[in-house]
Amino acid sequence: MRKKRVLLFSEGFGTGHTGAAYALAEGIKRLSPDVQCRVIELGKFLNPTVAPWILSAYRKTVSSQPKLVGMMYKTQYHKSLNRLTKLALHRVFYTHASQVIEQLKPDLIICTHPLPAAVISRLKRQGLDVPLYTLITDYDAHGSWINDEANRYLVPTSRVKSILTGRGVSPEKVAVTGIPLHPKFWERSNKTLLRKELGLADIPTVLIMGGGWGLMFGKEVMDSLTARMDDIQLVFCMGSNEKLVAKMRANPLLNHPNVKILGYTSEINKLMDASDLLITKPGGMTCTEGQAKGIPMLFYSAIPGQEEKNCQYFVELGLAEELDSNVVDKWFSLLLREYAGLEELRRRRIAPERQQPNHCASTVLQLLGSPAAGMSPEPRGSRGAVAAAAAAQPRNEEAVYLTP
Repeated sequence: MRKKRVLLFSEGFGTGHTGAAYALAEGIKRLSPDVQCRVIELGKFLNPTVAPWILSAYRKTVSSQPKLVGMMYKTQYHKSLNRLTKLALHRVFYTHASQVIEQLKPDLIICTHPLPAAVISRLKRQGLDVPLYTLITDYDAHGSWINDEANRYLVPTSRVKSILTGRGVSPEKVAVTGIPLHPKFWERSNKTLLRKELGLADIPTVLIMGGGWGLMFGKEVMDSLTARMDDIQLVFCMGSNEKLVAKMRANPLLNHPNVKILGYTSEINKLMDASDLLITKPGGMTCTEGQAKGIPMLFYSAIPGQEEKNCQYFVELGLAEELDSNVVDKWFSLLLREYAGLEELRRRRIAPERQQPNHCASTVLQLLGSPAAGMSPEPRGSRGAVAAAAAAQPRNEEAVYLTP
Protein backbone atom coordinates (compact mmCIF):
# COMPACT_ATOMS: atom_id res chain seq x y z
CA MET A 1 0.00 0.00 0.00
CA ARG A 2 1.27 3.48 -0.89
CA LYS A 3 2.23 5.58 2.12
CA LYS A 4 0.38 8.86 2.71
CA ARG A 5 2.37 11.95 1.77
CA VAL A 6 2.14 15.44 3.29
CA LEU A 7 3.85 18.38 1.58
CA LEU A 8 4.42 21.46 3.75
CA PHE A 9 5.15 24.81 2.09
CA SER A 10 6.58 27.77 4.00
CA GLU A 11 8.57 30.97 3.48
CA GLY A 12 11.64 32.33 5.26
CA PHE A 13 10.18 35.63 6.50
CA GLY A 14 11.39 35.20 10.07
CA THR A 15 11.93 31.73 11.48
CA GLY A 16 8.50 30.85 12.88
CA HIS A 17 6.70 29.85 9.68
CA THR A 18 9.28 27.29 8.61
CA GLY A 19 9.77 26.24 12.23
CA ALA A 20 6.07 25.45 12.48
CA ALA A 21 6.23 23.40 9.28
CA TYR A 22 9.15 21.30 10.51
CA ALA A 23 7.53 20.91 13.94
CA LEU A 24 4.32 19.64 12.39
CA ALA A 25 6.23 17.28 10.10
CA GLU A 26 8.19 15.84 13.03
CA GLY A 27 5.03 15.53 15.10
CA ILE A 28 3.23 13.68 12.32
CA LYS A 29 6.16 11.28 11.90
CA ARG A 30 6.35 10.72 15.66
CA LEU A 31 2.66 9.79 15.87
CA SER A 32 2.46 7.92 12.56
CA PRO A 33 5.87 6.89 11.15
CA ASP A 34 4.34 5.59 7.91
CA VAL A 35 3.28 9.09 6.80
CA GLN A 36 5.91 10.77 4.62
CA CYS A 37 6.45 14.52 5.15
CA ARG A 38 8.46 17.03 3.10
CA VAL A 39 9.05 20.70 4.06
CA ILE A 40 9.93 23.26 1.37
CA GLU A 41 10.47 27.02 1.59
CA LEU A 42 8.83 27.61 -1.76
CA GLY A 43 10.54 30.84 -2.85
CA LYS A 44 14.04 29.67 -1.91
CA PHE A 45 13.46 26.27 -3.51
CA LEU A 46 12.09 27.54 -6.83
CA ASN A 47 14.00 30.81 -7.12
CA PRO A 48 17.20 30.52 -5.04
CA THR A 49 18.75 33.61 -6.65
CA VAL A 50 16.00 36.18 -6.10
CA ALA A 51 14.48 34.91 -2.84
CA PRO A 52 17.49 35.67 -0.58
CA TRP A 53 17.53 39.28 -1.79
CA ILE A 54 13.86 39.72 -0.93
CA LEU A 55 14.30 38.13 2.50
CA SER A 56 17.31 40.35 3.19
CA ALA A 57 15.32 43.45 2.25
CA TYR A 58 12.48 42.34 4.53
CA ARG A 59 14.86 41.74 7.41
CA LYS A 60 16.42 45.20 7.03
CA THR A 61 12.98 46.82 6.89
CA VAL A 62 11.86 45.03 10.05
CA SER A 63 15.05 46.09 11.85
CA SER A 64 15.22 49.71 10.68
CA GLN A 65 11.59 50.66 10.04
CA PRO A 66 9.30 48.54 12.23
CA LYS A 67 6.61 51.23 12.19
CA LEU A 68 6.40 50.92 8.41
CA VAL A 69 5.90 47.17 8.77
CA GLY A 70 3.16 47.80 11.32
CA MET A 71 1.44 50.35 9.12
CA MET A 72 1.40 47.95 6.17
CA TYR A 73 0.04 45.18 8.40
CA LYS A 74 -2.77 47.35 9.74
CA THR A 75 -3.83 49.00 6.49
CA GLN A 76 -4.16 45.60 4.78
CA TYR A 77 -5.43 43.77 7.85
CA HIS A 78 -8.92 42.95 6.56
CA LYS A 79 -7.88 42.31 2.97
CA SER A 80 -6.86 39.12 1.23
CA LEU A 81 -4.06 39.31 -1.32
CA ASN A 82 -5.51 40.85 -4.47
CA ARG A 83 -5.62 39.02 -7.78
CA LEU A 84 -2.79 41.05 -9.31
CA THR A 85 -0.47 40.23 -6.37
CA LYS A 86 -1.33 36.54 -6.60
CA LEU A 87 -0.67 36.55 -10.33
CA ALA A 88 2.71 38.30 -9.84
CA LEU A 89 3.76 35.81 -7.16
CA HIS A 90 2.74 32.94 -9.37
CA ARG A 91 4.71 34.15 -12.37
CA VAL A 92 7.80 35.55 -10.66
CA PHE A 93 8.47 32.87 -8.03
CA TYR A 94 6.37 29.81 -8.36
CA THR A 95 5.85 28.98 -12.01
CA HIS A 96 7.31 25.54 -11.30
CA ALA A 97 5.21 24.86 -8.20
CA SER A 98 2.85 22.59 -10.11
CA GLN A 99 5.83 20.57 -11.36
CA VAL A 100 7.06 20.08 -7.78
CA ILE A 101 3.62 18.91 -6.71
CA GLU A 102 3.34 16.60 -9.69
CA GLN A 103 6.71 15.07 -8.86
CA LEU A 104 6.04 14.57 -5.13
CA LYS A 105 2.36 13.61 -5.51
CA PRO A 106 1.20 14.64 -2.01
CA ASP A 107 -2.11 13.56 -0.51
CA LEU A 108 -2.25 16.83 1.41
CA ILE A 109 -0.60 20.26 1.13
CA ILE A 110 -0.18 22.39 4.25
CA CYS A 111 0.96 26.02 3.97
CA THR A 112 2.41 27.83 7.00
CA HIS A 113 2.74 31.22 5.27
CA PRO A 114 0.19 33.29 3.29
CA LEU A 115 2.30 33.54 0.11
CA PRO A 116 2.56 29.82 -0.74
CA ALA A 117 -1.07 29.45 0.39
CA ALA A 118 -2.05 32.02 -2.24
CA VAL A 119 -0.03 30.25 -4.92
CA ILE A 120 -1.46 26.81 -4.17
CA SER A 121 -4.93 28.35 -4.11
CA ARG A 122 -4.35 29.66 -7.63
CA LEU A 123 -3.18 26.22 -8.76
CA LYS A 124 -6.34 24.72 -7.27
CA ARG A 125 -8.43 27.18 -9.30
CA GLN A 126 -6.53 25.90 -12.34
CA GLY A 127 -7.45 22.30 -11.56
CA LEU A 128 -5.06 21.01 -8.85
CA ASP A 129 -6.99 18.33 -6.97
CA VAL A 130 -5.09 18.13 -3.66
CA PRO A 131 -6.56 19.31 -0.32
CA LEU A 132 -5.01 22.55 0.95
CA TYR A 133 -4.73 23.24 4.68
CA THR A 134 -3.62 26.66 5.87
CA LEU A 135 -1.81 26.66 9.22
CA ILE A 136 -1.87 30.07 10.92
CA THR A 137 1.31 30.51 12.96
CA ASP A 138 0.46 33.59 15.06
CA TYR A 139 -2.28 34.43 17.53
CA ASP A 140 -4.03 36.65 15.00
CA ALA A 141 -5.32 36.24 11.45
CA HIS A 142 -4.35 38.84 8.85
CA GLY A 143 -6.61 38.93 5.82
CA SER A 144 -3.80 37.63 3.59
CA TRP A 145 -4.24 34.16 5.12
CA ILE A 146 -7.72 33.76 3.62
CA ASN A 147 -8.29 32.02 0.30
CA ASP A 148 -11.56 30.57 -0.96
CA GLU A 149 -9.76 27.45 -2.17
CA ALA A 150 -8.41 26.46 1.26
CA ASN A 151 -10.11 23.26 2.38
CA ARG A 152 -9.34 23.82 6.05
CA TYR A 153 -7.67 26.27 8.41
CA LEU A 154 -5.66 25.08 11.41
CA VAL A 155 -5.64 27.87 13.99
CA PRO A 156 -4.07 28.38 17.43
CA THR A 157 -7.11 29.56 19.42
CA SER A 158 -10.87 29.95 19.36
CA ARG A 159 -10.27 33.69 19.12
CA VAL A 160 -8.52 33.27 15.77
CA LYS A 161 -11.33 31.01 14.62
CA SER A 162 -13.78 33.80 15.42
CA ILE A 163 -11.73 36.25 13.36
CA LEU A 164 -11.89 33.93 10.34
CA THR A 165 -15.58 33.16 10.65
CA GLY A 166 -16.23 36.88 11.06
CA ARG A 167 -14.70 37.32 7.60
CA GLY A 168 -16.95 34.76 6.01
CA VAL A 169 -14.98 31.53 6.45
CA SER A 170 -17.29 28.60 7.20
CA PRO A 171 -16.89 27.41 10.83
CA GLU A 172 -16.68 23.82 9.52
CA LYS A 173 -13.47 24.75 7.72
CA VAL A 174 -11.69 25.91 10.88
CA ALA A 175 -10.07 23.53 13.38
CA VAL A 176 -8.62 24.88 16.65
CA THR A 177 -5.42 22.85 16.92
CA GLY A 178 -2.87 25.09 18.63
CA ILE A 179 0.42 25.90 16.92
CA PRO A 180 2.39 22.69 16.30
CA LEU A 181 5.51 22.06 18.34
CA HIS A 182 8.43 19.75 17.72
CA PRO A 183 8.20 16.57 19.82
CA LYS A 184 11.15 17.88 21.86
CA PHE A 185 8.65 20.29 23.44
CA TRP A 186 5.99 17.68 24.21
CA GLU A 187 7.45 16.80 27.60
CA ARG A 188 9.49 18.47 30.32
CA SER A 189 12.83 17.26 31.64
CA ASN A 190 14.55 17.45 35.00
CA LYS A 191 15.96 20.93 35.52
CA THR A 192 18.90 19.97 37.74
CA LEU A 193 20.08 17.20 35.41
CA LEU A 194 19.78 19.45 32.37
CA ARG A 195 21.81 22.21 33.99
CA LYS A 196 24.58 19.72 34.64
CA GLU A 197 24.39 18.45 31.04
CA LEU A 198 24.49 22.00 29.62
CA GLY A 199 27.30 23.17 31.89
CA LEU A 200 25.11 25.63 33.79
CA ALA A 201 25.19 26.48 37.47
CA ASP A 202 22.28 25.19 39.55
CA ILE A 203 20.98 28.66 40.48
CA PRO A 204 18.03 30.80 39.31
CA THR A 205 18.45 31.05 35.54
CA VAL A 206 17.08 33.46 32.93
CA LEU A 207 17.04 32.59 29.23
CA ILE A 208 17.25 35.63 26.94
CA MET A 209 16.44 34.92 23.30
CA GLY A 210 17.28 37.43 20.59
CA GLY A 211 14.89 36.08 18.01
CA GLY A 212 15.95 34.16 14.91
CA TRP A 213 17.88 37.19 13.69
CA GLY A 214 19.44 38.08 17.04
CA LEU A 215 17.55 41.33 17.66
CA MET A 216 18.14 42.87 21.07
CA PHE A 217 16.88 45.54 23.50
CA GLY A 218 18.41 48.72 24.92
CA LYS A 219 21.03 49.61 27.50
CA GLU A 220 18.63 50.29 30.38
CA VAL A 221 17.22 46.78 30.32
CA MET A 222 20.67 45.27 29.82
CA ASP A 223 21.91 47.12 32.90
CA SER A 224 19.00 45.71 34.92
CA LEU A 225 19.77 42.20 33.71
CA THR A 226 23.45 42.34 34.58
CA ALA A 227 23.01 44.08 37.95
CA ARG A 228 22.36 40.75 39.73
CA MET A 229 24.42 38.30 37.71
CA ASP A 230 26.35 37.30 40.84
CA ASP A 231 23.12 35.59 42.00
CA ILE A 232 21.17 34.96 38.78
CA GLN A 233 22.52 33.12 35.76
CA LEU A 234 21.96 34.73 32.34
CA VAL A 235 21.89 32.61 29.19
CA PHE A 236 21.83 34.71 26.02
CA CYS A 237 20.76 32.87 22.87
CA MET A 238 21.26 35.15 19.87
CA GLY A 239 20.22 32.93 16.99
CA SER A 240 22.06 33.34 13.70
CA ASN A 241 23.42 36.83 14.41
CA GLU A 242 27.09 35.86 14.62
CA LYS A 243 28.30 39.47 14.67
CA LEU A 244 26.21 40.23 17.75
CA VAL A 245 27.45 37.06 19.45
CA ALA A 246 31.06 38.11 18.87
CA LYS A 247 30.36 41.65 20.08
CA MET A 248 28.70 40.41 23.27
CA ARG A 249 31.49 37.96 24.01
CA ALA A 250 34.00 40.81 23.68
CA ASN A 251 32.03 43.00 26.12
CA PRO A 252 33.86 43.12 29.51
CA LEU A 253 30.52 43.61 31.29
CA LEU A 254 29.41 40.14 30.15
CA ASN A 255 32.67 38.42 31.02
CA HIS A 256 31.22 36.70 34.09
CA PRO A 257 30.99 33.01 35.11
CA ASN A 258 27.18 33.29 35.39
CA VAL A 259 26.78 34.61 31.83
CA LYS A 260 26.57 32.28 28.84
CA ILE A 261 26.39 33.67 25.29
CA LEU A 262 25.20 31.30 22.58
CA GLY A 263 24.56 31.62 18.87
CA TYR A 264 22.24 29.32 17.01
CA THR A 265 21.34 26.18 18.94
CA SER A 266 19.01 23.24 18.43
CA GLU A 267 18.61 22.78 22.19
CA ILE A 268 16.11 25.54 22.99
CA ASN A 269 13.84 22.89 24.51
CA LYS A 270 16.55 21.96 27.01
CA LEU A 271 17.42 25.59 27.74
CA MET A 272 13.77 26.37 28.49
CA ASP A 273 13.54 23.41 30.85
CA ALA A 274 16.78 24.47 32.54
CA SER A 275 15.63 28.08 32.99
CA ASP A 276 13.18 29.81 35.30
CA LEU A 277 12.28 32.87 33.23
CA LEU A 278 12.24 33.53 29.47
CA ILE A 279 12.89 36.96 27.94
CA THR A 280 12.08 36.97 24.24
CA LYS A 281 10.45 38.65 21.28
CA PRO A 282 6.83 37.46 21.01
CA GLY A 283 7.09 35.31 17.90
CA GLY A 284 4.27 32.81 17.58
CA MET A 285 6.48 29.72 17.76
CA THR A 286 8.62 30.91 20.68
CA CYS A 287 5.55 31.94 22.69
CA THR A 288 3.98 28.54 22.10
CA GLU A 289 7.17 26.71 23.04
CA GLY A 290 7.41 28.74 26.25
CA GLN A 291 3.78 28.00 27.04
CA ALA A 292 4.32 24.27 26.53
CA LYS A 293 7.28 24.38 28.91
CA GLY A 294 5.29 26.35 31.47
CA ILE A 295 7.96 29.05 31.76
CA PRO A 296 6.89 32.63 32.57
CA MET A 297 7.76 35.05 29.77
CA LEU A 298 8.76 38.70 29.40
CA PHE A 299 8.36 40.20 25.92
CA TYR A 300 10.37 43.00 24.30
CA SER A 301 10.46 44.81 20.95
CA ALA A 302 7.35 43.30 19.42
CA ILE A 303 7.28 43.95 15.68
CA PRO A 304 4.14 46.03 14.99
CA GLY A 305 1.51 43.70 13.60
CA GLN A 306 1.41 39.99 14.38
CA GLU A 307 3.99 40.12 17.19
CA GLU A 308 1.99 42.86 18.91
CA LYS A 309 -1.06 40.61 18.69
CA ASN A 310 0.91 37.67 20.10
CA CYS A 311 2.12 39.85 22.95
CA GLN A 312 -1.39 41.11 23.68
CA TYR A 313 -2.80 37.56 23.74
CA PHE A 314 -0.28 36.14 26.21
CA VAL A 315 -0.25 39.23 28.44
CA GLU A 316 -4.07 39.22 28.65
CA LEU A 317 -4.01 35.58 29.76
CA GLY A 318 -1.40 36.25 32.43
CA LEU A 319 1.19 34.11 30.67
CA ALA A 320 3.61 36.99 30.11
CA GLU A 321 4.46 40.61 30.79
CA GLU A 322 5.95 43.35 28.65
CA LEU A 323 9.59 44.05 29.42
CA ASP A 324 11.05 47.14 31.02
CA SER A 325 13.66 47.66 33.71
CA ASN A 326 11.05 47.72 36.51
CA VAL A 327 9.58 44.39 35.36
CA VAL A 328 13.08 42.88 35.27
CA ASP A 329 13.74 44.06 38.82
CA LYS A 330 10.43 42.61 40.02
CA TRP A 331 11.01 39.18 38.49
CA PHE A 332 14.63 38.96 39.57
CA SER A 333 13.55 39.73 43.13
CA LEU A 334 10.92 36.99 42.90
CA LEU A 335 13.50 34.51 41.62
CA LEU A 336 15.71 35.22 44.61
CA ARG A 337 13.00 35.40 47.30
CA GLU A 338 10.27 33.00 46.13
CA TYR A 339 12.10 30.53 43.92
CA ALA A 340 10.47 27.39 45.34
CA GLY A 341 6.96 28.83 44.98
CA LEU A 342 7.50 29.83 41.35
CA GLU A 343 8.83 26.38 40.51
CA GLU A 344 5.87 24.66 42.14
CA LEU A 345 3.43 26.89 40.21
CA ARG A 346 5.17 26.00 36.97
CA ARG A 347 5.12 22.29 37.80
CA ARG A 348 1.35 22.30 38.45
CA ARG A 349 0.39 23.98 35.21
CA ILE A 350 -1.35 21.62 32.73
CA ALA A 351 -2.66 22.82 29.38
CA PRO A 352 -6.12 21.71 28.23
CA GLU A 353 -6.46 19.34 25.30
CA ARG A 354 -6.51 21.92 22.51
CA GLN A 355 -3.23 23.34 23.77
CA GLN A 356 -1.47 20.00 24.17
CA PRO A 357 1.66 20.42 22.04
CA ASN A 358 0.94 17.36 19.86
CA HIS A 359 -2.69 18.27 19.21
CA CYS A 360 -2.10 19.83 15.78
CA ALA A 361 -0.23 16.78 14.48
CA SER A 362 -2.86 14.36 15.77
CA THR A 363 -5.65 16.47 14.24
CA VAL A 364 -3.96 16.47 10.83
CA LEU A 365 -3.58 12.70 11.00
CA GLN A 366 -7.25 12.27 11.83
CA LEU A 367 -8.25 14.48 8.90
CA LEU A 368 -5.83 12.62 6.66
CA GLY A 369 -7.31 9.30 7.72
CA SER A 370 -4.08 8.07 9.34
CA PRO A 371 -4.59 8.07 13.11
CA ALA A 372 -1.55 7.86 15.34
CA ALA A 373 -0.30 4.31 15.68
CA GLY A 374 0.46 2.94 19.12
CA MET A 375 0.52 6.28 20.94
CA SER A 376 -1.83 8.05 23.27
CA PRO A 377 -2.84 11.46 21.89
CA GLU A 378 -2.11 12.97 25.32
CA PRO A 379 1.56 12.36 26.21
CA ARG A 380 1.25 14.11 29.57
CA GLY A 381 -1.81 12.50 31.05
CA SER A 382 -5.11 10.89 30.24
CA ARG A 383 -7.89 12.52 28.21
CA GLY A 384 -9.93 12.74 31.39
CA ALA A 385 -7.16 14.57 33.22
CA VAL A 386 -6.75 16.99 30.36
CA ALA A 387 -10.47 17.61 30.18
CA ALA A 388 -10.58 18.27 33.90
CA ALA A 389 -7.76 20.77 33.58
CA ALA A 390 -9.58 22.48 30.73
CA ALA A 391 -12.76 22.72 32.80
CA ALA A 392 -10.83 24.47 35.55
CA GLN A 393 -9.57 27.18 33.17
CA PRO A 394 -11.35 30.51 32.57
CA ARG A 395 -13.92 30.13 29.83
CA ASN A 396 -12.69 32.92 27.55
CA GLU A 397 -9.53 31.13 26.37
CA GLU A 398 -7.36 28.04 26.67
CA ALA A 399 -4.94 28.40 29.58
CA VAL A 400 -3.65 30.82 32.18
CA TYR A 401 -0.33 31.04 33.97
CA LEU A 402 -0.94 33.40 36.86
CA THR A 403 2.07 35.68 37.13
CA PRO A 404 2.78 36.88 40.67
